[in-house]
Amino acid sequence: MVRLVEDMQSGDHPAAPVLVLANDADAGGLKKAAAMGVATEVVDHRPFKGDRVAFEAALQEKLQAYQPDILCLAGFMRVLTEGFVAPWEGRMLNIHPSLLPKYKGLHTHARALEAGDAEHGCSVHEVTAALDDGPLLGQARVAIEPGDTPDTLAARVLVQEHRLYPAVLRRFAAGDRDFLAL
Repeated sequence: MVRLVEDMQSGDHPAAPVLVLANDADAGGLKKAAAMGVATEVVDHRPFKGDRVAFEAALQEKLQAYQPDILCLAGFMRVLTEGFVAPWEGRMLNIHPSLLPKYKGLHTHARALEAGDAEHGCSVHEVTAALDDGPLLGQARVAIEPGDTPDTLAARVLVQEHRLYPAVLRRFAAGDRDFLAL
């Protein structure tokens, strides 16, 4: 979760991290954030036993304490309800490991290989109540190579995710909603 920076110096990023919120206490981003002095919180979804509304209320409670301007989802593998998404409309981003609109949901690398696709990649999109369906803000492509497995393909896509997401976030935080292709 980031807050927009109003007193940017030349070359600075227009957003600053204020919180890394995870539903898994072992999420790698928590350790990285803590090492950088960014606040961290965990709301484990398991005690809510499928009660999405209660889980999302707990998430909202944590978010309210930090007042982020933009939510940036990455590796958050929970489907969010319209009730959670609506207050963040136009301010929540997600990175997805496929060239949306292809392969919404899970197992995207295996699905691209099974389909015989020549290329695969990742997409950053605005989050809406529909799964992996919001306006596209950017994509990065990788060639599918002979002998690729879901794991080898995922590793190459991840490199592009780490390039694409910060670039799209920089533009988005500055007010630029144009599509970015890497």
